Amino acid sequence: MSAANPNTFSNFSLATDLPAWSKLQSIYDAQGKSMSVKDEFAKDSNRFAKYSKTFQNYDGSKIMFDFSKNLVNDEVMNALVELAKEANVTGLRDAMLAGEHINFTEDRAVYHAALRNRSNKAMTVDGTNVAPEVEAVLQHMKEFSEQVRSGAWTGYTGKKITDVVNIGIGGSDLGPVMVTEALKHYAGDIKVHFVSNIDGTHIAETLKDLNAESTLFLIASKTFTTAETITNANSAKAWFLQNTGNNASHIAKHFVALSTNETEVAKFGIDTKNMFGFENWVGGRYSVWSAIGLSVALYIGYENFDAFLKGAEAVDKHFTEAPIEENIPLLGGLLSVWYNNFHGAETHLVAPFDQYLHRFPAYLQQLSMESNGKSVTRGNVFANYSTGSILFGEPATNAQHSFFQLVHQGTKLIPSDFILAAQSHNPIENKLHQKMLASNFFAQAEALMVGKDEAQVKSEGATGGLVPHKVFSGNRPTTSILAQKITPATLGSLIAYYEYVTFTEGAIWNINSFDQWGVELGKVLAKVIGKELNDSSAVATHDASTNGLINQFKEWM
Repeated sequence: MSAANPNTFSNFSLATDLPAWSKLQSIYDAQGKSMSVKDEFAKDSNRFAKYSKTFQNYDGSKIMFDFSKNLVNDEVMNALVELAKEANVTGLRDAMLAGEHINFTEDRAVYHAALRNRSNKAMTVDGTNVAPEVEAVLQHMKEFSEQVRSGAWTGYTGKKITDVVNIGIGGSDLGPVMVTEALKHYAGDIKVHFVSNIDGTHIAETLKDLNAESTLFLIASKTFTTAETITNANSAKAWFLQNTGNNASHIAKHFVALSTNETEVAKFGIDTKNMFGFENWVGGRYSVWSAIGLSVALYIGYENFDAFLKGAEAVDKHFTEAPIEENIPLLGGLLSVWYNNFHGAETHLVAPFDQYLHRFPAYLQQLSMESNGKSVTRGNVFANYSTGSILFGEPATNAQHSFFQLVHQGTKLIPSDFILAAQSHNPIENKLHQKMLASNFFAQAEALMVGKDEAQVKSEGATGGLVPHKVFSGNRPTTSILAQKITPATLGSLIAYYEYVTFTEGAIWNINSFDQWGVELGKVLAKVIGKELNDSSAVATHDASTNGLINQFKEWM
């Protein structure tokens, strides 16, 4: 298939060309700056019901998305919906889910939804139904994970596998790390470890307490040539051989490849029967649904991994079928555009009120910023508006004691998402901890909205110059996401929600959310400098600063 015309799915180069964009700017100029969410609640007794949406998962569990504390009214929402229509967000969505090459700069389909196609419907790329291939990989993952977990698969001395080390980087690391942490409650007796950083400390500290006889390594690299991953993999292999009598035949029982490069995998010493592949239409930041999720299946069991996939599939169905006005991820993406491009917000906070989700914001950072950190549109012109937001976050309530001060009283507008599960996996002390957690979840969102004015501050006894320091402006927007429980299905749905929020942003901005050329330049230069570091002579081939730093490093190394 030839490369897709970048303008196939849109008839505009810049979002600012769209009439709805101009309309939104007029609305913002007329009322956006002064809009009070408190006043909007006072005007509309039905506001919460109107602006909160409840998603029902395939298993009957529910997640509520409360958008009512956002800086919007019906006029704003109607204009945002019109913007989505003019930008043809649903057309791009349909093209993506039909397997078209919407990643036009790399001439690839964007088809991670096919990885969670548990209904096994036909999903076609370049004339081929990929559903059977996806199912075959999943069945391989099921068989292998069940063998390892049951003890049927052993190490070379017959010992049961006790530890799994996933060696990858980027999406081959961030996704599995986040999901295994988030679903730790569902874990069996196998421990998982993750190595991504080329810093030798990462792998050295990981291997320090492991037993080679009972450790399984997963080498996660589609091409099996990713420099950082293969360097770490070779170090792991050297450690393994050193601790097992240097018998290379033992590698087959302890190393597995999540890759498609059979030649390089075999050269490494891995039995190619222990390869788990995935296609080039699987982007790295969307790969946790693929064979890259093998560490997850080994940790929580295949049945739970399957539920994880089904939870995401349920959001795929909702995103595909729900009208724009009721489409939860689409609305989330439109709100992000409203804040980024009209309110001038540069950041987006995601604060999970759940310790199991402590790696969720880090995962979303790659999903959001690698996808939409672009400045050139599908029309091959530079955007004249802000695109990707700076996403950050940490689990609350400890986050309240670090950066929440800036969110409440700083000069920047920081739209925030708060996430909470009503039911804890650890309801200790008669649910006391969960009730305290929930009280902070509700109170923070309320406080950010209502604030505290000067009259209240004075009524509480403050006087003189202290008064302004205790005033909270309020009117700071939040979206509250309340789940019943963080199950594998719920987590799958939450990830898919943010995938489609990111997709919607990119569709409105008319950028390609699925390449990542910005990652490449540093890698190319690093290869050049890597060769120079093996030479003891001074370098003079870079700018003065880089030359000076490299030469000082060589002297001190």
